[in-house]
Amino acid sequence: MTTNLPDNWADPYSCDHSTTLALRINGSQVFGPKTYEIANPATEKTIATGTIASEANLQSALQSSATAYATWRQTPVQKRAAILARAAAVIREYADALALTMTLEQGKPIAQSKIEIMASAETFDWYAAEALRINGRAMPSRTAGGRQSTHPEPIGPVAALTPWNFPALLAARKIAPALAAGCTCILKPSEETPASAIALADALAIAGLPDGVLNVVFGIPAQISETLIASPVIRKVSFTGSIPVGRHLAEFAGRHLKPCTLELGGHAPVLVMDDADPVKAAAISAIGKTRNSGQVCTSPTRFFVQDRVHDAFLSNFTRAMAAIAVGDGTAADADMGPLANARRTEALEALVTDAVSKGAKIETGGKRVGNIGYFFAPTVLSNVPDDARIMNEEPFGPIAIVNRFSKLDEAFARANRVEIGLAGYAFTDNHPRAVEISEGLEVGMVGINSFTVSQIEAPFGGVKDSGFGYEGGAEGLDGYLHQKYVHHA
Repeated sequence: MTTNLPDNWADPYSCDHSTTLALRINGSQVFGPKTYEIANPATEKTIATGTIASEANLQSALQSSATAYATWRQTPVQKRAAILARAAAVIREYADALALTMTLEQGKPIAQSKIEIMASAETFDWYAAEALRINGRAMPSRTAGGRQSTHPEPIGPVAALTPWNFPALLAARKIAPALAAGCTCILKPSEETPASAIALADALAIAGLPDGVLNVVFGIPAQISETLIASPVIRKVSFTGSIPVGRHLAEFAGRHLKPCTLELGGHAPVLVMDDADPVKAAAISAIGKTRNSGQVCTSPTRFFVQDRVHDAFLSNFTRAMAAIAVGDGTAADADMGPLANARRTEALEALVTDAVSKGAKIETGGKRVGNIGYFFAPTVLSNVPDDARIMNEEPFGPIAIVNRFSKLDEAFARANRVEIGLAGYAFTDNHPRAVEISEGLEVGMVGINSFTVSQIEAPFGGVKDSGFGYEGGAEGLDGYLHQKYVHHA
């Protein structure tokens, strides 16, 4: 085990912009001749450079992962659990520094970064405990004196690919169950937010994780993903990201018969029923829509509001969205930070322009804020037709669509119209109606009077084009296990 970490490992951006972030391969920091710039989305200034993994680096990571797997899979589960729990304690100890690091590279307000860091620690703790409950089962034999049973085994080394919107939590949700199951893992975080993921690896190293059990590489995404997936070392792929990229990776993994867990895009519908309190629903919706600047795969986006409460909801929601304070995530008074990169501002501007050209009305927002940083105003669009791009494409930003409906069947038809089914929501005080809605929405998760559909003890996963497989809960651990059947005659 190597723990020769720099003093500022939890906050590498505290130094000047000449800091270079290293890969983590076989317990060592690995630098290379080629680097790229990492920018603060609030200032657009370079805050560090990142190492670009070479082909030799990737092969080294694969070899160390294979070598470590031979012993890690045999490591008693109690010891694996203890390392995960110690890593959780390290993460909590350095939570303030880690939160600042996340905000500097990703943009979200410090308070939201701190929540994510603490949730990442909870993820390690939860899977440390869940690892102790990995059980097989015995079945009655068909013959006298015989025995038949199942014995869970780790599936093998894992390639985990994570995005920039939740750079610590989404990595933790892959690393923790993989390691708990006895798998080794090669993590490729987003090149735009590598420090938060690196910090998890460093916390695990401090906690005693053997060299090679977790490697972290980044650089050229296509090269890394194709090299890892094609390697016979890798036995499973876990990806969180966009639908087009997920489709490509699934096709590529299929050529090599590698199982995948895919957590892909969302375009969540919200049904606001006429028995709901429109003022309360509007206030909750503004907070839910602007969390992480709307860059959340489960973010509420397509609001369908029943006739009787439509006008009250729209006016209150517009007022609440307009009141959201937009600013640098390090500022104490910022409710919402910048978007994570220039691509997002350009995409949102194009979606708003298209919607307006087709008859939509901008109730508030609809444009960038300021000239420096990737800030975009919380936006409400009304009367948006179905042929507008934003009705069919996930905006992944702080834009909400508000359209009216009359009957529940109409709302279901409009909510389920797209081939995206991650999360859906409803506001209603009628319990039978809540049950009907939870059954009628074609999504993997439903929130009633709440936008909280992601808890570590519960499965997280979508249907249709939103992917397959689960993260979180016991189901998240099952994805890293093979149930070996044994029959004794």
